[in-house]
Amino acid sequence: MYAILDIETTGGQYNEEGITEIAIYKYDGHEVIDQFISLVNPEKPIQPFVVKLTGINNAMLQSAPKFYDIAKRIVEITEGCIIVAHNAQFDYRILRTEFERLGYKYERQSLCTVELSQKLMPEQKSHSLGKLVRALGIPMSDRHRATGDALATVQLFKMLLAKDVEKEIIKSLIKSNKKLDIQPKLFDLLTDIPSITGLYYMYKENGDLIYIGKSNNIKKRLNQHFTSTARKAKRLQRDVFTISYEETGSELIALLKECQEIKVNKPSQNRALKRTVFPCSLYAEKNEDGYLCLAVKKTDGRKKEILSFTSTNEAKNILFKITDKYKLCQKLSGLDSSAKSTCFPYKMGECYGACAGGEPPTEYNKRVTEFINYNSFNHQNMIIIDKGRAVDERSAVLIEKGVYKGYAFFNLNYQVTNPDVLKNILVPMEHNRDIKNIIQGYIRRKRALKIIRF
Repeated sequence: MYAILDIETTGGQYNEEGITEIAIYKYDGHEVIDQFISLVNPEKPIQPFVVKLTGINNAMLQSAPKFYDIAKRIVEITEGCIIVAHNAQFDYRILRTEFERLGYKYERQSLCTVELSQKLMPEQKSHSLGKLVRALGIPMSDRHRATGDALATVQLFKMLLAKDVEKEIIKSLIKSNKKLDIQPKLFDLLTDIPSITGLYYMYKENGDLIYIGKSNNIKKRLNQHFTSTARKAKRLQRDVFTISYEETGSELIALLKECQEIKVNKPSQNRALKRTVFPCSLYAEKNEDGYLCLAVKKTDGRKKEILSFTSTNEAKNILFKITDKYKLCQKLSGLDSSAKSTCFPYKMGECYGACAGGEPPTEYNKRVTEFINYNSFNHQNMIIIDKGRAVDERSAVLIEKGVYKGYAFFNLNYQVTNPDVLKNILVPMEHNRDIKNIIQGYIRRKRALKIIRF
């Protein structure tokens, strides 16, 4: 028995997304025998980029049931079923996270139609749902809505079942999703590791450093390494002999130290920071009409970027927020590609008309410049105050003229707001492009962060 589903979410930070819509079709291998479809009130705002993609907005969900209202029905319709979805890892993770928030352990086997189509239809140029169903002649409506995507997945799954005559490939791709027991050796390594924010270091028996990581909960993160079945995790499980850790209290300092120490030590199992982890950036360029336009582009080391991002989706989400906050034009920012003349917000009275030539470039450019001056790292002087390693301690990160100078810890009885005083206790650190992007990203995410500008 299969539960073929699709979930739409609010978007946002990993494991912080909320469900906005869910569609489940119970399939017995021949026909759909039950179904459940519902909008869901996620109790958090939807990212503007997601609203544009799905058409689901916050107003539509105000009277929708909350997840706890529909949780029992989801448990019932998926009982004894294998969860089937296009990119099942994402949908299953979202479901488990929602149930964990309710204190319920939700476990099902899962099967991904992306992986299945790659095995059974290797000749297809793309295995994304939209392109795959078009290539196979599967009718599809309401793209990027749960019902439309789930029904298309039902038809796709029927074709895949028919192709796998012996059902051997399908059986090999079913994931149990149950956590494995930790090996005795690894369990012993975890015994004295605390649940703190900081860095951890993994060593081989000969003393070679093989991995550096950071976490807000070191013990929990190591437990994930030791129970995962991913290839990299298995290498760590095989090679690790001892573990050391360093408490930072501040997630920002942990991120900065991790970045620098990976570049210096080059552990064999660290991949991410051997190259830039910020592939796209935000730039400002004047167009032929004199308007200063913000645009997301591939990061170019020869140019000075305003902000950098880990993905195009993150960049577009942030740019939507920027255009809304500073009343900028979506068309000039490249967000409303369908606009032939004026952007959609202009028609709604939310754009001052730069796209129609109704607002002078000088006025428009003032707001763009205001955004750049506040967000650009270049020439900024600031002290970022964050958590410390104890209740009566705080941390400080110093930036002078756009250059990261280092960090320090201080007792709450001795407030550090003067950069000259801070320098006396500062641990000096090197500045680079990745460091700058880490600090900017952290400031964006932590809205309540205390920042002293000077």
